[in-house]
Amino acid sequence: MMDLVHSSGNGLRRVPVQQRSAERFARILDAAAAILDEGGYEELSTREVAARARVPIGSVYRFFSNKRAMADALARRNLDTYLAGVTDRLDALGADRGAAGGWRRLIDVVVDQYVAMRRTVPGFALVSFAGPAPGPAVNDLANHLVADRLRALLIAPLGSAGVAVTDDRRLRTAFVVGVEAADALLKMAFRADPQGEAALIAETKVLLRAYLAGVLEP
Repeated sequence: MMDLVHSSGNGLRRVPVQQRSAERFARILDAAAAILDEGGYEELSTREVAARARVPIGSVYRFFSNKRAMADALARRNLDTYLAGVTDRLDALGADRGAAGGWRRLIDVVVDQYVAMRRTVPGFALVSFAGPAPGPAVNDLANHLVADRLRALLIAPLGSAGVAVTDDRRLRTAFVVGVEAADALLKMAFRADPQGEAALIAETKVLLRAYLAGVLEP
């Protein structure tokens, strides 16, 4: 029985459906992430990934057309992992997120999850939510996607925190601006310190709270 379905775009040839193929797919991405951490994008190759993941090289090409496709798939997995982590942190807040000024705690959650992944997830420094393609267009597209998915995820928690949320153009723009600003500041923080300079991480939160207050507390 065929356990894969065709994928569209991004160089990903097939998406695993059954557990065995999904596990092999995950091993391939784990190997790619480790290689990115160790040697950067130039050292990433389908042959090296196959050897590291202990799979035939044909299995790599079954999923991916080239190394860029692997990097793109890793970026998509990182975004899914990031949003799942944000959700877990929101659940851990529970009723506390509805306290006065509770939406500010949601901002802390968004930043803290990114920082945690940057510190611990292999390959995340080079491939966070976008593949390592040159030029600003790819990062712009990725940041818009992150903003859209974060907005959708946070609409309900913002309402629970006492914010009268209207998912309008202004809110959509605010999330894009917030993600772009946080992206720039957090990159600066991790250039200054491999673990993220604490003062710059704190200032990222200050900036986001001050900016979003004008939108969430009109």
